[in-house]
Amino acid sequence: MTDEVPKGSEPETSESLKAFGEVVKVFRKRAGLTQEQFAPLVGYSLPMVASIEQGRRLPSKEFVEKAEEVLDAFGVIRAAAKHLTRKTGLAKWFEEWAALEPQAVTLYTYENRLVPGLVQTAAYARTLFEEQIPAMGDDKIESNLVTRVERASILTERPETIFSFIVEEHALRRQVADADVMREQIDHILDLGSRRNIDIQVMAQSRGYHAGLGGPLCLLETEENAWYAYCEGQGTGQLISDAKEVSIFQQRYARMRAQALSVEATVGLLREIRGAL
Repeated sequence: MTDEVPKGSEPETSESLKAFGEVVKVFRKRAGLTQEQFAPLVGYSLPMVASIEQGRRLPSKEFVEKAEEVLDAFGVIRAAAKHLTRKTGLAKWFEEWAALEPQAVTLYTYENRLVPGLVQTAAYARTLFEEQIPAMGDDKIESNLVTRVERASILTERPETIFSFIVEEHALRRQVADADVMREQIDHILDLGSRRNIDIQVMAQSRGYHAGLGGPLCLLETEENAWYAYCEGQGTGQLISDAKEVSIFQQRYARMRAQALSVEATVGLLREIRGAL
């Protein structure tokens, strides 16, 4: 999603993330490197490096090891990473997957419940948080909202990453918020779908059996070409790295892409849904 962080809010972080970012920055400057020079040496984008140094991103294990090696940091970066704590706003069982998302060169998402989190507008997401059971306080809602918006920044920060979203038609027709919010949400999806690295497809209600009936599914390929899958239910999430299991999910997603409406037909249906609001 391309929404800006709400005015008066900044992406939440933790003191350990800030401290880790400062450690990386000190060693980078000691090595006489700018962020622009450092980023390709560790194999990560400039926005990613900047976010880590600002304490806004949880670094991957690969980043920690590469930074330690490139900056010859005497084990300090590796040691600092042991004390990192995740910022609030993410469910604990989702943290591992969220840490992988910014590293993705390929990211596929199938969702049959709601608009996928990465493409939600701030207004749509706020409605979900406000109606969640058990109820959340205002501070928690704002914390979750800022984290959701920041997570989705990968859609604009990583234009070289290939994104694919398949969403069930009924999830788009379900009016979880008022008409204005839903129209804005559809417009946002249309806007994202116009980007050359983002494909959005709708699984039509008229489609009978399809390969995704087992539930929501995410697939991700890292810069090291390692593939992961992620499946989620109520209050639970499972990160899957076993190659055989991931391969099965890849096969299912490939079939779903063939079974869903084409990208072009999806645009027409989205405009129809918007017009009916």
